[in-house]
Amino acid sequence: MHAQDTPVGDALATIRDELERVVDRLRRDEPASLSAVAAEISAAPRVFVLGAGRSGLALRMTAMRLMHLGLDVHVVGEATAPAIARNDLLLTASGSGTTAGIVHAVRTATDGGARIAAITATADSPLAAAADAVVIVPASDKLDRSGAASAQYAAGLFEQSVMLIGDAVFHALWKRSGADPEELWRRHANLE
Repeated sequence: MHAQDTPVGDALATIRDELERVVDRLRRDEPASLSAVAAEISAAPRVFVLGAGRSGLALRMTAMRLMHLGLDVHVVGEATAPAIARNDLLLTASGSGTTAGIVHAVRTATDGGARIAAITATADSPLAAAADAVVIVPASDKLDRSGAASAQYAAGLFEQSVMLIGDAVFHALWKRSGADPEELWRRHANLE
């Protein structure tokens, strides 16, 4: 297969169409779940984010936005991340809901009294079962190569959805806060 066989514009349209279907389904089927994740973030003294691979990268973007709101946010695995404690929130993402490191971290956090918010594509997964708030994304995980839920490779749609959900939750929390954009901008990184 050559690059000219599938124009990039066509690929972009495929991704747009798939994301539009996911957004429509989330708005229709998961509004309470999305609100529950936003409520968990709002109520937590500290928010910790954890995801593996591209899902983890998407959650790091969410962590940055939540920091702009003035929340106390930490990325699990960073040298400056403290221990999670009672009533803190662990925000996770795993398409399969079975990623060993994430499931283990959820157990550790739960044992310490932390709350769990999860984004997954698999409703009957250990991650979904352990979460206090869970959003089920209508997308395939990386092990599903059937093309039934998405034409994209290895959970691309799920990972893109994690980023969109994070931005949507941030946007809703920001608007609810009434904070001026300049207030958020003062927290933006200035050592770039």
